[in-house]
Amino acid sequence: MLARALRLSLLLEIALYLALARFAFDASPATAALAALAGVLCLRAALLTLIYAYAWAYHSPASRLSPQQALVMVAGEYGALLFAFVLIFPFERWWMGEDRLQPAATDGAEPAGRRPPVLLVHGYGCSRAAWWWLRRRLVAAGWRVATINLEPIYTGIDDFVDPLARRVDAVLAETGAARVILVGHSMGGLVARAYLQRHGESRVAGLVTLGTPHQGSRLAHIGYGENARQMRPGGPWLQTLASPAPVVDTVVIYSSHDNFVMPQSQLQLPGVPNQAIDGIGHLAMLFSPRVAQALLAALERIGARSLAADSA
Repeated sequence: MLARALRLSLLLEIALYLALARFAFDASPATAALAALAGVLCLRAALLTLIYAYAWAYHSPASRLSPQQALVMVAGEYGALLFAFVLIFPFERWWMGEDRLQPAATDGAEPAGRRPPVLLVHGYGCSRAAWWWLRRRLVAAGWRVATINLEPIYTGIDDFVDPLARRVDAVLAETGAARVILVGHSMGGLVARAYLQRHGESRVAGLVTLGTPHQGSRLAHIGYGENARQMRPGGPWLQTLASPAPVVDTVVIYSSHDNFVMPQSQLQLPGVPNQAIDGIGHLAMLFSPRVAQALLAALERIGARSLAADSA
């Protein structure tokens, strides 16, 4: 559904730019095409500028970046924004294909005590295509990886819990594993926590969150949909989620310069390991070698503990 909506909106946007260039400014077809490309690029640059301005107004104290580091960070976030919402998300099927999970009995040398499969849960306004880059890294490292689309995208977070539960069951049935490791980006981490609160931890070996607004974000005040309202700091939904805290093995990975979750201290989850990575944007986390390295290390620790517990 999101892919179709993004393709349509992108087509209409380009058509508008072309029409303005051709009929309002009498541009040649080639010039109109360049103007349309410039329009697509400039609109997203303006949007990102506004988001960073908002983030700066409400930022938490963090290590100061040099001008060069700040420029690299903003450029990386801009590239991630373009790549995700112009190229990947509108054409999800082309990029993602189906999840390929092999049954435990036919995969690897440890049929009785394998590390759990990983289930990736995307964030607000996104789709499973958000995991295109990271999924490839996890698969290359030997992990069995599944994804899910949370739809409709602007409903309440609680409405995503049962679809996630069904996906957990399906992944376990397909792989023959007893438990999964949940990995959530942004709102996806809240969905995973809501799942644990409702269904318990019996089918989950661990949880890793990337850039999740565990305590909300001021940006949610201008977001659309019930799920955005639920991510407002101090709101009743987040207060309900906070008790009880996750009892599974949990690791929180976040950027101290996040431009979507503000103040950035709201990314931390008390009582669990919190790992900060400086100089990276919210969307750029999905395409970052540093984040991939931190995620793989967290998965290895959780997987090793899970295997030890299973064999005890």
